[in-house]
Amino acid sequence: MVETQDPKQCILDAAGFAYNYHKRVYYSRASKKIFSVQFIDDHDVATLESKIREDTRENGWKYYFNSGEPPDNVKRQVEAVLG
Repeated sequence: MVETQDPKQCILDAAGFAYNYHKRVYYSRASKKIFSVQFIDDHDVATLESKIREDTRENGWKYYFNSGEPPDNVKRQVEAVLG
């Protein structure tokens, strides 16, 4: 039996993203990007690839959530865990 890996998971792995089980997000400290599981599930592979390649040289973390930017208290909690 041959198992195939989800293409989105392959893209995230190749880009160096890790999964945080407590916050249910994929993150990359190198690119300072955070994707919610819902965002990944609800968007196609092309959108995910585009967002991973997106230039985000601004200060701080860039969030990709279906609801837009999370509230500041959520950002502080996530960033405290991720560093």
